[in-house]
Amino acid sequence: MRIPFASSGKIIMGGLMALGLLAGGYVAGQNRFGQPRTIIHVVTIQWNPGVSVAQKQRALNGVREMAAQIPGIKNVWIKGDRIQPREFNAAFAIEFATRDAADAYAESPIHKAWDDKYIPLRAASISVQVTNP
Repeated sequence: MRIPFASSGKIIMGGLMALGLLAGGYVAGQNRFGQPRTIIHVVTIQWNPGVSVAQKQRALNGVREMAAQIPGIKNVWIKGDRIQPREFNAAFAIEFATRDAADAYAESPIHKAWDDKYIPLRAASISVQVTNP
């Protein structure tokens, strides 16, 4: 069954459809983001001169190994991109589920063993933790 529309009805219907598409595009294009309560621990590293590529890779792989052993670690990032300050050569980040998990990591013997092994390779490092209120 065909429903006849007058010319003005077609124009109004077309306008409503266009308005609907515009509104849908606006809603779909909104930048949606969350503010999780997790804690992000970011470390930038400046290696000592003479540290080999293999030693650097073992240190960063050690971050992944720690994450597998310390409860409360949700995610790790071990490939630095656009590292600041520029004289730093590597970075990693660890996401903790809670403040307690971040505190446990800081005091963990697994973390201490990693530090003891890899701190001699670093000329300097900067560590920052970020969370939401």
